[in-house]
Amino acid sequence: MLQLSFIRENKDTVLKRLKQRGFKQLDLIDVLISEDEKRRKNQQLLEDLNAKRNKLSKEIGQLYGQGKREEAEKLKGETGNLKSDIEKFESELGENKQKVFDILVQIPNIPHESVPVGNSDEDNEVHKDWSGDFPNLAEDALPHWELAKKYDLIDFELGAKITGSGFPLYKGKGSKLQRALVSFFLDEAEKGGYLEILPPFLVNEESAFGTGQLPDKEGQMYYANADDLYLIPTAEVPITNIYRNVIVSEADLPIKLTGYTPCFRREAGSYGAHVRGLNRVHQFDKVEIVQIQHPDKSYESLDQMVIHIENLLHKLELPYRILRLCGGDLGFTSNLTFDFEVFSAAQKRWLEVSSVSNFLSFQANRLKLRFKDQNGKTQLAHTLNGSALALARIYASILENNQTEEGIVIPEVLRPYTGFAKID
Repeated sequence: MLQLSFIRENKDTVLKRLKQRGFKQLDLIDVLISEDEKRRKNQQLLEDLNAKRNKLSKEIGQLYGQGKREEAEKLKGETGNLKSDIEKFESELGENKQKVFDILVQIPNIPHESVPVGNSDEDNEVHKDWSGDFPNLAEDALPHWELAKKYDLIDFELGAKITGSGFPLYKGKGSKLQRALVSFFLDEAEKGGYLEILPPFLVNEESAFGTGQLPDKEGQMYYANADDLYLIPTAEVPITNIYRNVIVSEADLPIKLTGYTPCFRREAGSYGAHVRGLNRVHQFDKVEIVQIQHPDKSYESLDQMVIHIENLLHKLELPYRILRLCGGDLGFTSNLTFDFEVFSAAQKRWLEVSSVSNFLSFQANRLKLRFKDQNGKTQLAHTLNGSALALARIYASILENNQTEEGIVIPEVLRPYTGFAKID
């Protein structure tokens, strides 16, 4: 959530940046400022009335002390009228504050000045392209869903029987490969200075609001209505909410956390090869990295997180590219996002496997996540997160890119985790 003071003081910049990301409700900014002016006016009137009442109450006490009962009773009648006015303005002020809040939560984060203008993934900018060789597969190379069936690694039909479409069931060496990837990603995060967290997989409404899933992505989350809880779409939600309503020490920044969780997303998919198999699922495993950082250093942390994810893909020997997302493709809470895509050789297409984003103070303002600076002043922290990595499409790419006539070769870095070098 943007800070109201920032919007008031930088209206033109806010409008320009929101337009950059294709935000259509620019009129909300004027409505917001108008409602806030009403709020501030009522706040001042209320403060004046309370000051007047306090002054009268003091005078009344003095009059009673001086035995001037008649004069005291007269002033007492005035305080009764003031009380009625105060209650009226308190009610109006409450309505003003709610209107301001309701508008604020509809306004997305402003994009960084480097974010390309555009409305779709076609407008995303290639930040870094793969410079190596792509896998040279045989003409009859199989897509991962056929490889999974051939080597009995994943049973999509059985998963659909148990739950529904988009819930794959892993088995045998397929399960071990999945577990190996999770362990590898967590170990690499630990080497990078991230503290491992195993959080709850469901969150309450306050947590989903804090990181921006509500009200923006309500329809994409699974909801356990009997308990008013949401299944997490990413570990970012519970991990970042560890610090909701917390004032951290500036000396502790950056706070670096990582966690593995299954992720649940209701996102509807169209039909066709581009959503087959693991390309789009409703449940998938992911290792997330999260940072809470000083505002002066959050872009530096973003660069570090990009390098961390890039190194993972290097070690897995997967062709990748990095995209700088355009304004229209940015998430609601993001100021700047880099997407990682790996090349799936059998499908001959790029698959998104990670997003790493800087939210600046947008999430922290919702979370009330703050720190005290060297002058003792309380400031909002900056938050960042990234997938390091999302397993479903990484898994798919490993199967497809490493298939041979003798079987699927396991990347060397994963062999200590799988216990085998090949699936045959």
